[in-house]
Amino acid sequence: MTWRANTQGRHETGFTLIELVVVIAILGLALALIAEHGPMRSAALTGKGAAADLAQGLRETRARAIAENRPVGLTVDIANHRWNIAGRPAQPLPPDFAVSVLTAEGEARDENVAEIAFEPDGSSTGGRIALTGGERKYDVDVDWLTGNVRLTYE
Repeated sequence: MTWRANTQGRHETGFTLIELVVVIAILGLALALIAEHGPMRSAALTGKGAAADLAQGLRETRARAIAENRPVGLTVDIANHRWNIAGRPAQPLPPDFAVSVLTAEGEARDENVAEIAFEPDGSSTGGRIALTGGERKYDVDVDWLTGNVRLTYE
C-alpha cells in the first residue's frame, strides 16, 4: 500500500495497480485449486444424511397413514439402493453403503425388496434398516407397537 504526503498537508492512501493484480491472481489461483478438487464430501456425512432422510421418510409415512386413515408403506429396494413411499418418486441411498432390512415375516417381497407399513392408528410392522459403510453404521429402527422412528449410529 502506498502512502505519500500531499503538498497541502493531507495524506493520500491507496493501492497500486500492481498490488491489485497480485491479489486478483492469488484469488484466481485459489479458486482454480478449489474447483479442481471438486466439492468436499465425507463418507460419514453422506451416510448420516441418507439415514436421516430415510428416518424422516418413515416419519412422513406414519403421518400419512394417520392422516389418510389407511395403511401406507415405505419400500426399500436393496439391490438398487433406493427407497420410496407409496405414490412418491424413489429416493437414492449411497451406493458405497451396504443396505440391510430386518422386517416382520411376510413384509419382504423378495430378498431385495422389503416394506415397513404403518397402520391408521400409528402402529407399524416394525423393523430396522441398516446402512453400513466401512467403520460407519447407521440404524433406523421402527417400533412395531408405537410406530416411533429412531436413528442411531456407531
